[in-house]
Amino acid sequence: MASLRLAAALPLFLSLLHPAHGQRIGTLVPEVHPKLTTQVCTTAGGCVNKQTSLVTDALSRHFHAADDASVSCSAQPLNTTLCPDAATCAQNCVLEGVEYGSIGVLATGAAVTLRQYLFDGAAFKSVSPRVYLLAEDDMNYEPMRLLNQELAFDVDLSRLGCGMNGALYLSEMDMSGSRSALNPAGAQYGTGYCDAQCFTVPFINGLPNLNNSGSCCNEMDIWEANAEATVFTPHPCSGVGSFLCAGTECNKTVGVCDKDGCGLNTFGLGNPDYYGPGLTVDTARPFTVVTQFLTSDNTTAGDLVEIRRLYVQDGAVIPNTAKTTNAAVAKLPGYQGAVTQDYCEARNTSDFLRLGGVKAMGESLARGMVLIFSIWNSPGDFMSWLDGGSNGPCNATAGDPKTIIANNPDVSVTFSNIRWGDIGSTFSAATSPGGGASSAGAEAGGKAALQASTSGAVSARQAAVGAAAGLTALLGVFLA
Repeated sequence: MASLRLAAALPLFLSLLHPAHGQRIGTLVPEVHPKLTTQVCTTAGGCVNKQTSLVTDALSRHFHAADDASVSCSAQPLNTTLCPDAATCAQNCVLEGVEYGSIGVLATGAAVTLRQYLFDGAAFKSVSPRVYLLAEDDMNYEPMRLLNQELAFDVDLSRLGCGMNGALYLSEMDMSGSRSALNPAGAQYGTGYCDAQCFTVPFINGLPNLNNSGSCCNEMDIWEANAEATVFTPHPCSGVGSFLCAGTECNKTVGVCDKDGCGLNTFGLGNPDYYGPGLTVDTARPFTVVTQFLTSDNTTAGDLVEIRRLYVQDGAVIPNTAKTTNAAVAKLPGYQGAVTQDYCEARNTSDFLRLGGVKAMGESLARGMVLIFSIWNSPGDFMSWLDGGSNGPCNATAGDPKTIIANNPDVSVTFSNIRWGDIGSTFSAATSPGGGASSAGAEAGGKAALQASTSGAVSARQAAVGAAAGLTALLGVFLA
């Protein structure tokens, strides 16, 4: 672990050695962050707007030589003339702004649409945007501290089929984007990304990755989904905040992070009739997703003991299904379709348990994490781990990006009305998206879910479902 502590301290150490130098911010393309209104909610006071915004990842930007914009500073292998060390690289390289429409991001009001492909006049090209939530200061990431709290959002993934992943998740990134003398751009230019996969990327925390390190941190996948399947998955790590791994530390089975996690996919657990077009949670229409992080004593000082999922659609609260054909899960006393330590033990998630399990995930949630939105597909495995085989209804080749481009290149996901706060404060069945009349069974299930939740008045929230509809109208301009 000494190597991890040294790696985490490296940006500060280098900035003390070279205080006069700094990675330059370019002037070719101005950085204008798309505004995205979010809300913080309490049971006592309801929901209050926050004027937050979005920023894309630093590695999706034009990062070029200061004296020649045609020379890339982020190409692999690294240009050792430009970047023989961190300080020289910071002097020689310039990080530019982004025109967000060109990377498939369209935000208006409380909604953001992400597109996988854009048409360049000759063919569809993949843009696969990933964006982070910035705080109201427009300089640092919004700290999401969700222990004994809940996070809710509306989603429309009716245009997102097999092989696609419209994701909303949390990573324990540094809130400044690891800003330093050598990385003055920081969060406002999308630096500092990390997750539990410990990917090896050319730049980490705004500094060149000269040692082939992995970039690691705790990760909570709130929502990985398309219209056919969904999973939510905690991924704990052994370190705190953003840290580096080297060698076997980056490995899957003996590493410093749980790469597989302890996921819950209702299809994979044996209920194919719960989530999908026309099913209990009807993915052909918008709906609300609520994730609650419940603690041992119902306070922010307690240990995380349960990650609970609810949906709201057609005026009804729909609890996550507990129906399962998994024998070990079915034997759990009181199993309610939630991630708990007992559930993860029943699923034999050895790395998850080795790295602290549910409690460790709660410690990360208490420290604060960054909210991330993305859309992507996978040429290597066609996203079958999410929606194919025993995990979903998609066939072996439906998720091939070539098939997606040929049959349905206009794939997108819209997230809207993002809000977080006290348990029970972020959702109301009366203002749910989806339209239409609810079934008696769904209504009864909603009442049961509400009774099971920690007590507290459900505050009225400002309904902004019209924002998603407005985005549909704007897409015609966006594609022109």
